[in-house]
Amino acid sequence: MIVCIAEKPSVAKEIAKILGANSSHDGYMEGNGYQVTWTFGHLCTLKEPHDYTEQWKPWALSRLPMIPQRFGIKLIDNKTYEKQFHTIETLMKNAEEIVNCGDAGQEGELIQRWVMQKAGAKCPVKRLWVSSLTEEAIREGFKNLKPQNDYQSLYEAGLCRAIGDWLLGMNATRLYTLKYRTERGQVLSIGRVQTPTLALIVKRQLEIQNFKPEQYWVLSTIYRNTLFTLQSNDDEDAEESQTKKNSKGRITNEAEGQAALDSIRNNDFEVTSIAKKNSNEAPPRLFDLTSLQVECNKKFSFSADETLKYIQSLYEKKLTTYPRVDTTFLSDDIYPKCPTILKGLVPYSALTAPLLGKKLPKSKKVFDNSKVTDHHAIIPTGVNPSNGDLTINEKRVFDLVARHFIAVFYNDCKVATTTVSGKVECNSETSSSKNKKLTFKATGKQITEPGWRVCFGKWVEENGSWHQEKKENHNSNPDNDPNESQNADNAQEDNMLPPFEKGEHGPHNPTLAEKWTTPPKPYTEATLLRAMETAGRFVDNDELRDALKENGIGRPSTRAAIIETLFKRGYIQKVRKSLNATETGIKLIGIIQEELLKSAELTGQWEKKLRDIEAHRYDAHQFIDELKIMVSQIVQDVMRDNTN
Repeated sequence: MIVCIAEKPSVAKEIAKILGANSSHDGYMEGNGYQVTWTFGHLCTLKEPHDYTEQWKPWALSRLPMIPQRFGIKLIDNKTYEKQFHTIETLMKNAEEIVNCGDAGQEGELIQRWVMQKAGAKCPVKRLWVSSLTEEAIREGFKNLKPQNDYQSLYEAGLCRAIGDWLLGMNATRLYTLKYRTERGQVLSIGRVQTPTLALIVKRQLEIQNFKPEQYWVLSTIYRNTLFTLQSNDDEDAEESQTKKNSKGRITNEAEGQAALDSIRNNDFEVTSIAKKNSNEAPPRLFDLTSLQVECNKKFSFSADETLKYIQSLYEKKLTTYPRVDTTFLSDDIYPKCPTILKGLVPYSALTAPLLGKKLPKSKKVFDNSKVTDHHAIIPTGVNPSNGDLTINEKRVFDLVARHFIAVFYNDCKVATTTVSGKVECNSETSSSKNKKLTFKATGKQITEPGWRVCFGKWVEENGSWHQEKKENHNSNPDNDPNESQNADNAQEDNMLPPFEKGEHGPHNPTLAEKWTTPPKPYTEATLLRAMETAGRFVDNDELRDALKENGIGRPSTRAAIIETLFKRGYIQKVRKSLNATETGIKLIGIIQEELLKSAELTGQWEKKLRDIEAHRYDAHQFIDELKIMVSQIVQDVMRDNTN
């Protein structure tokens, strides 16, 4: 008998149906030579300190560091889990072969391996590795089962992650709690990813609190109903100018700003140059989990955890592919399947119709084997979404995934950018500046061909320029018309300029506006997820962000849980969409002097080693040995601290 073990009952039932195991039993399905059983996610966990020795049960500084000679696992204390485990154990002892059908990722591998180890499985084990739960994908996966050893490095990376979290979390939490707590019963929780994430939020909050606004003025003028803004002066003696401006044309001295205003008030504005530049905007990338969580937080205010639950549900309902991924690319073998996937998106037929029956473009920005490891980007499976029983929020998430997938096969959006520069001569008698003239600039953009943007709203053409049709409610109900975009804010608002001619001139209306510099913005879940992904570095460029992902803190599948943990422990709170550190969270980061515990960059380097273990580039035993040395050193350093 072949025993298949899935990660959830719902997945097990789908697999059993496909395999012909239709006879129901307590805790498993049987038939056609298969027994299909399941876990409930984690059934096993690493042992707690007191499971190794009673000496580690009481919290005492003298017992630190706690470093087991050999780590062990145990069943989670739950009667339902224990009952299901004993069913699994009995099946595995009589099995000829086991098929690991857990989620195809690091965590899924660890969950199932621990159960098999605890059950004492001795027979050969094979691995089902699929990126979607459609019948076609599962059948294909069973035809191409892999030996378990092919995924040994994946398991080792997951095991090292769990051991690392145990070593640092158990020791550092007890260490800081016993050393620095201010009241009995207080626990200062420290975590490998949790603490540097909290440190990012605290650092930003302190920057905001300590920010000192600076006053400045902006000189602008309106010529032919167009706003022109002062630019840095291009006179040879500009650096000697008493009208102090930074690179953005900001004036830091009100009196000089007023003098400049007075010096040009009665003189004509003259257009000095008109520059036009045509450019192409490529379609937005496909989603990895983090970018999907970012987008859903921006558009719908979903938390990272909520988005993960919705996309996980869509995966289990066979509508989207495996969600816990960190790539925005597809492998080449997906390309031949794309026409079928597009054809299956029936509610989006108005968008897919222009693509069907033609050879789809194959861009390197979409299809790149070198950017795909275990799984590709999140895309629809081609199952008709109208056949699924979806909640309103699941429909919103699916809509994003579907539109992005369709859009990558459309042409680039073509944009024309016009920059108009002008000057106004200065009156020497009213200006204390040595400037002879002040220069101004206005910029306008025009969509000449919407291309992929038609996937995100209806567009109309007027005088050679395309505009998005205005609607009162851009967040339309997906139950209505799926071809009505929920994502109108993806479309760039036109800022068209009237036609100008070089040398034309005329009266204008200059003004001097008082402004103040503003502090950094608080983190939202969207911006925090991006910061975690890039170890605290802030980049807009997609290629640079990809390069930094290897050093990100946490994994796409765990970042939502980390943020939720910070909420539960009272270290952060949400004010509207902003994430604010609580007084407890700020104090905790203030107490921690060990940079390793709170540095996103250093934690990202640790994360890189875990990825290297998975890719056979780093030794798991060396990683654990380094961890033990690091934890011992942290304990010694904190114990020597006498500032408490």
